[in-house]
Amino acid sequence: MRKITAGLFISLDGVVEAPDAWHFPYFNDEMGQSVGEQMEAADAMLLGRHTYEEFAAHWPHQDPEKEPLADAMNLATKYVVSTTLTAPAWQNTELVTLAGLAELKQRPGRNISVVGSGTLVVSLLREGLLDELNLLVHPIVVGSGKRLFDDVGTQIPLTLTTSTTFSTGVLNLIYTRA
Repeated sequence: MRKITAGLFISLDGVVEAPDAWHFPYFNDEMGQSVGEQMEAADAMLLGRHTYEEFAAHWPHQDPEKEPLADAMNLATKYVVSTTLTAPAWQNTELVTLAGLAELKQRPGRNISVVGSGTLVVSLLREGLLDELNLLVHPIVVGSGKRLFDDVGTQIPLTLTTSTTFSTGVLNLIYTRA
């Protein structure tokens, strides 16, 4: 059975919004390897509507010669959880519902990786659909921005399965449901 996994850059104060504004000083080969391993373990992306719209506005217009990730992003299978999106135009995109994700996990293939989409991650945790949560906790207090667990609404016990400290002070914490 396929797993749904999520990897997020997160600050010490729980901010996941706009990591491009605070994440890059901490990026190194260790983090690149960790992110790369998660990407290699998956053969599909799972996106919330907002992240999908941002990516769909950007990636199809990138030159693969100048942006090495362009082909990977554009050719990948993409599933979008949305009740408002009706006709996704980005190639290889399929609309799904939260209820349909259990069936999607039964299809053949490797992991399905949630990219960004903090609101979706919380929904998946709440519904018991997220199999693995990989947090890259950065040693910075951002101070403002969307926090991952602002409004979960219930307790969700998790089990820490792996922890690694990178030389930059970033903690790589991998959790599964308890």
